[in-house]
Amino acid sequence: MTDLNKQNLDEDQIRRLREDLLDTLDEEFEMEIDDRLSDVGAEFKSSNAAARAHYFRELLRLQGELVKLQDWVVATKQRVVILFEGRDAAGKGGVIKRITQRLNPRVCRVAALPAPNDRERTQWYFQRYIAHLPAAGEIVLFDRSWYNRAGVERVMGFCNDEEYEEFFRSVPEFEKMLVRSGLTLIKYWFSITDDEQHARFLGRIHDPLKQWKLSPMDLESRRRWEDYTRAKETMIERTHIPEAPWWVVQAVDKKIARLNCIDHLLQHFDYHEITHEGVQLPARVRNPDYIRNPVPDSMVVPEKY
Repeated sequence: MTDLNKQNLDEDQIRRLREDLLDTLDEEFEMEIDDRLSDVGAEFKSSNAAARAHYFRELLRLQGELVKLQDWVVATKQRVVILFEGRDAAGKGGVIKRITQRLNPRVCRVAALPAPNDRERTQWYFQRYIAHLPAAGEIVLFDRSWYNRAGVERVMGFCNDEEYEEFFRSVPEFEKMLVRSGLTLIKYWFSITDDEQHARFLGRIHDPLKQWKLSPMDLESRRRWEDYTRAKETMIERTHIPEAPWWVVQAVDKKIARLNCIDHLLQHFDYHEITHEGVQLPARVRNPDYIRNPVPDSMVVPEKY
């Protein structure tokens, strides 16, 4: 991270940047953490050690429940779609990472579609999203979804008024059709404040490991905060239907938002633990005629660590 004191930042902004850096370090730590959290908790030296240890305990507990949910989805051939929407830097990617972290990517996958190409722009609007819907026994997480039309496309002028209104006429029927087919559809909106988005954008600007997350569209979204607010309010008002309601996640505190979202997600399903037969590791077959060929030194990755 660059020298923050030379960036004309006030004390609160510096504090937020440092907290964001700690959160980045925590993300890496989560990838290796195991069940011995009572020992890990003692290693934290910061004043919020107890809160961080509690977060890790709850995250692992909820991820264990997600594994049970995954097994149940496979066993009962459920089809699940979860939409994650929100402003840039609202924390959608963070919760998606925690949901998928310990799941089978063949069962639970992420759909994060790029901007449509020339051919896709001539298709029926929902067509390219349909290709990513789950089959039986699958969960698909949309990191942004068909609601791009109600948000970024509307604010940035990528669709005209007729296309915008047609979206609102079509999307309730489209989602009702998905639900009638037996698919479970859950829609989350991650809500952050103007001040919090500003702080998170500063974190990306001043952290070289996160600068790739900033696009010209992200920067423009700061200038058009109020336009995005109006677009979001209209979107929720016109697409909050009983068959597929919106759920708002308060996401100023990223860690709490992750736990709340995963816990709420689990409550949508009357799942139960699937009993599996015990796994027996077979004995290795040893052939006296087999000789393992040595690997040439030129092919071996240097052991620097």
